[in-house]
Amino acid sequence: MTESLLVYLQSFGLDEHLAKIVFTATMVLLAIVLVIVSEVVVKRILLRTIHALVSRTKAGYDDLLVKHKVFNWIAQLIPPMLLYNLAVPVLQFYPKSTDVIQSLALLYLTVVFVLVLLAVLDAFLDHHSRSRLAERLPIKSFIQVIKTVVVCVGAVIVISTLIGQSPVVLFSGLGAFTAVIILIFKDSILGLVAGIQLTANNLVKVGDWIEMPQYGADGDVIDISLVTVSVQNWDKTISTIPAYALLSEGFKNWRGMSESGGRRIKRSICIDMNSVRFCDDDLLEQIGNIQLLKEFLPHKKEDISRYNLEHDVDTSSPVNGRNLTNLGMFRAYLEAYLENHPKINPKMTFLIRHLAPAEHGIPVEIYVFSNDQEWANYEAIQADIMDHVLAVLPFFDLSVFQVPSGSDIAAVGHELRGALSESPGRDE
Repeated sequence: MTESLLVYLQSFGLDEHLAKIVFTATMVLLAIVLVIVSEVVVKRILLRTIHALVSRTKAGYDDLLVKHKVFNWIAQLIPPMLLYNLAVPVLQFYPKSTDVIQSLALLYLTVVFVLVLLAVLDAFLDHHSRSRLAERLPIKSFIQVIKTVVVCVGAVIVISTLIGQSPVVLFSGLGAFTAVIILIFKDSILGLVAGIQLTANNLVKVGDWIEMPQYGADGDVIDISLVTVSVQNWDKTISTIPAYALLSEGFKNWRGMSESGGRRIKRSICIDMNSVRFCDDDLLEQIGNIQLLKEFLPHKKEDISRYNLEHDVDTSSPVNGRNLTNLGMFRAYLEAYLENHPKINPKMTFLIRHLAPAEHGIPVEIYVFSNDQEWANYEAIQADIMDHVLAVLPFFDLSVFQVPSGSDIAAVGHELRGALSESPGRDE
C-alpha cells in the first residue's frame, strides 16, 4: 500500500525523495488528528460515562477512584500508546526519527503509568482510612514506602531510556551506592522499621492520647506517616515527632485509660499531725450525727469494746488497747463518701491510704477512678471531691498543713508586738 501511494504521488511529477516527504507529512498529520480525536473521545465521552455510572453505584471505592482522578490518568495512557505504535508506519522512511518518537512516547508512558499507580495508592489509603481497620492498623507509612519504590523504579526506567541503556544495568549499579542511599534515606528507613514495629505491636494509632515531654507532645495522634508522627496538643498546637523516637526514647500512651472505663483520681491532702488525737465523747457525738457514719460508728465501737474486753485492757487511759482517733474516723468517712459517690467507678482500684509522715504533715491519699473520662467532667469531679474533703475536716477536729505565708508571719509579729506593749514590766 505504501508503494502504491508513492507511485501515485510520483504521478504528479514528484521525485522519489519529495514523494516520501509528502507521504510522511501526510501520515504525521493523520496521526496527530487520530491522537487528538482519541483523546477527545476518551475525555468527553468515555470519562463522562464512567463518572455517571460511578455516581449511581452504592459502592464507595469507585467514588474514591474518581476523587483521586485514577480514570483521568488511565485515559492519559492512550496518546503515548498510539504514538508508540504509529511511529513505525508513519516514519518508516526515517528510522532514526522513529527511535526518538518511540523513546519520548515511552518516557511519557512511564511517567503517566507512575502517576496512575500513585493515584490508585492514594485511593486505597483513603478507602482504608475510612474503615474501622484503620484505627487498629494504620498503613500510611507502608503506602509511602510503596510510593517511594514506584517513583524510584520509574525514575530508573526514564534515565535508562534517556541514556539508551537497559534498566537492568542501572539496577545492578545501584549496589555500589547502597551506603549513600542508606545515609540519604536514614530517617525514612528508621521510620519504616519503627512504623512496622508500632503497627505490628499496636503501640500507637490515630486517635490515641500520647505524652512525650521531651518533644513537647501531649495530646491526640492525628497522623502517622513514614517518617513522623503528628500530635495535636491540648492547646491546639501540633508537635511532630520522629517515628523512630517513639521506640528509642519511649512515650506514654493513655489508651489503656480510655479503654478501661475509668480515669484515675490520685490526690492527697496533708493533715497537720498536731491535730491528730483520740476521739472523746463530744467528738464522737458530733461524728455520730454524720449520716454516712451512723451505721459504721456503732459497729466500730462494739468491735473495739469487745477487743478490749477480751484482752483485759485497762480503759482508764486511751493509750491502752484500741481506741478511735479523729484521723481514723475521717478516713472511714472518706471511704463511705466515695463509695456512695455516683461518679466513682466501684469496679476499679479504690483506696484511701496514709502516706509516710513528712515535714508537711501526714498525707491522706485518695486513689480512685472516676467513671467519666471526659477531661472537663473529670476535672470537675476531682475538684468537687477535694472541696468537700477540705470542708469536712473541721468536723473531725483536723486541720490541714500549709507553709506559713507572709500574712501569717505578719499576724504573728503583730500579736507579739501587742503582747509586748501590754506587758507591765515593759521599759518606757
